[in-house]
Amino acid sequence: MNGNLEKTRNFGIIAHIDAGKTTVSERILFYTGLSHKIGEVHEGAAVMDWMEQERERGITITSAATTAFWVPTYLSAEVRHDGADAKGDTASPYRFNIIDTPGHIDFTVEVKRSLRVLDGAVVVFDGVAGVEPQSETNWRYADEGKVPRICFINKLDRTGASFEHSFATILDRLTPNAVRIQIPIGESEAHEGVIDLLIMKAYSFEGDKGKEVIEKEIPENLRAAAEEYRDMLVEKIVEHDDAAMTKYLGGEEIPVQELKRILRAACIANKLVPVFCGSALKNKGVQLILDAVVDYLPSPLDILPVKGLDPVTGEEILRHATDDEPFAALAFKVQTDPFVGQLTYFRVYSGKVEAGSYIYNATTGTKERVGRIVRMHANHREDVKEVHAGEIAAMVGLKSSKTSDTLCDAEHPILLEKIEFPEPVVSLRIEPKTKADQEKMGMALKRLSDEDPTFRIKSDQETGETIISGMGELHLDIIVDRMKREFNVEANVGKPQVAYRETITGTAEVENKYIKQSGGRGQYGHVRIRVKPLDKHIPEGAKIPKNVTREHNFEFINNIKGGIIPQEYIPAVEKGIREGMSRGVLAGFELVDISVDLYDGSYHEVDSSEMAFKMAGSMALQDAARRANPVILEPIMKVEVVTPEKFMGDVTGNLSSKRGQIEGMEERGGNRVIRAKVPLSEMFGYVTSLRSMTEGRATFTMEFLEYAIVPQSVATGIIESRK
Repeated sequence: MNGNLEKTRNFGIIAHIDAGKTTVSERILFYTGLSHKIGEVHEGAAVMDWMEQERERGITITSAATTAFWVPTYLSAEVRHDGADAKGDTASPYRFNIIDTPGHIDFTVEVKRSLRVLDGAVVVFDGVAGVEPQSETNWRYADEGKVPRICFINKLDRTGASFEHSFATILDRLTPNAVRIQIPIGESEAHEGVIDLLIMKAYSFEGDKGKEVIEKEIPENLRAAAEEYRDMLVEKIVEHDDAAMTKYLGGEEIPVQELKRILRAACIANKLVPVFCGSALKNKGVQLILDAVVDYLPSPLDILPVKGLDPVTGEEILRHATDDEPFAALAFKVQTDPFVGQLTYFRVYSGKVEAGSYIYNATTGTKERVGRIVRMHANHREDVKEVHAGEIAAMVGLKSSKTSDTLCDAEHPILLEKIEFPEPVVSLRIEPKTKADQEKMGMALKRLSDEDPTFRIKSDQETGETIISGMGELHLDIIVDRMKREFNVEANVGKPQVAYRETITGTAEVENKYIKQSGGRGQYGHVRIRVKPLDKHIPEGAKIPKNVTREHNFEFINNIKGGIIPQEYIPAVEKGIREGMSRGVLAGFELVDISVDLYDGSYHEVDSSEMAFKMAGSMALQDAARRANPVILEPIMKVEVVTPEKFMGDVTGNLSSKRGQIEGMEERGGNRVIRAKVPLSEMFGYVTSLRSMTEGRATFTMEFLEYAIVPQSVATGIIESRK
């Protein structure tokens, strides 16, 4: 049996770039005894940033998984107080399966897929900046996955740090349900420790690297503030429990243990978000975050059973976190390892799996043998014989499994919900430098696209060139760099291009007959279709009718009655329509967000074939798109510029000249923050112009927001340039 599931925590560490996420992870590895020295990001020595590119650039690119063990400080000999576990818990360690995720928007896929398989998250904020754009995106992903989370306001030792300002931005921009569990003792250079408002004790962190957690009385100058904040906290907690509310209104003191129990339940139900504080770089507050993971984040037993579908009947199946149910797991990441080949990371939802056994991939319908199973510590591996319900590990030896595939027991198949990934927004042309690089490049690109679902490759049919697409310039830069280092492929790279799309804004009905007579057997396919813009706002839980195929940007409705087109030709019509969508009618960009209804047609006993119906479908779609008011769509980015006040006029004027819409401005740590929506096509090379405009003192971040219709004047230019 898997040790004790109650004592397992699967959680991720997520944040905006530069909030100190990897520094927090490094402290966790140090305090849990996994590493004997602390690796610093700014020295290029962080354990969790193990790729060469990560160390050179000082950013996290790929999510790293690790397993660590922790005994809560309040169960250790030095620190005992009435918060100790009421069950008389002995100091046996908790197992933490931790994923450190990237903060940069170009690698947002890593956050999205990690949150899909984790039970909880620690969200890290910069104590000066508070909530930043990527914090909002990550929070939205966590909301989509209903992932319970706790917040850690970090970097309170920095000049200009303010716990209250950062806490206010969480309440304002993310959730009104955040509650202070701690307040800092001093800020900026004066930051010394933290006060726990539940236990009403102060903590300082002393000895080697702040290893010793020392419990003290609250400093007199902070006692009144702490009491006031405690009253607010208790009031928020008791709202979630009727019995406690009655006691509270009757003026009774509620035991700490009971408050913790109610807070834990509210946190797991996403009704409250506990907020903690400290400075990871100065080794303050990290151990108490680990205690909070134990106290407030769910174990695999606390989360709802996972839902899936029976691949044959389509009925809903539930699987619980226990070894006694059939094996079901989700592959959430594929990685090429130079030493062992392909690693497939997976989260087990039910049952167990052994090395050397066979598993069934319900997504592809294939059986695969599990060679080895390894538990990962960043890029170090530890072989294990078997993995149980609620655990995260990696398999070696799976050939055809990709990200988001369901792995299960062949006797009891189940399909778990797929992970939806954002669409790439930047493309560039790439060609091998030499003939020898040609073959290697194809293999390298395939490997890299298997690893990363937001990285796409396609060939331009007309020019024969290879086009790669990703989430941003940095994303594609890293891909090309990895091709060179990991696969020894030298390539010439074109200028980044915007990944425009096309769609329709009207409706149209079209008839197409594909007829060919050339002696012998002819070709005959005849279809009638209606097209209209796709309605993307489908209510949650709405049942999809049997005759409808729906994806995130395409819907096919089969309304053929009475066999006027035989059933075996209908998939060919759908395939033809999909192929027709790959080249738009205005400038050849991919067509998206279209609903196609096949409602009539005819066939010929002898001459009809799949090929004829495929051609009829493809030509009908192109014709219909021309008649249904086609438009070009462009990616719009959410941009945030942080600049000294004296350059504000120049920056806003420049953004407006780029077709940008200024959304809002605010003050942050002595600087001005400008938030705007700007088309991606206007943002290439922005970093250089921003630096020259502001003497190098301004910084900016941007992330994809939405696709929007291109203004007619701009569209004309795009269409001309594509001719």
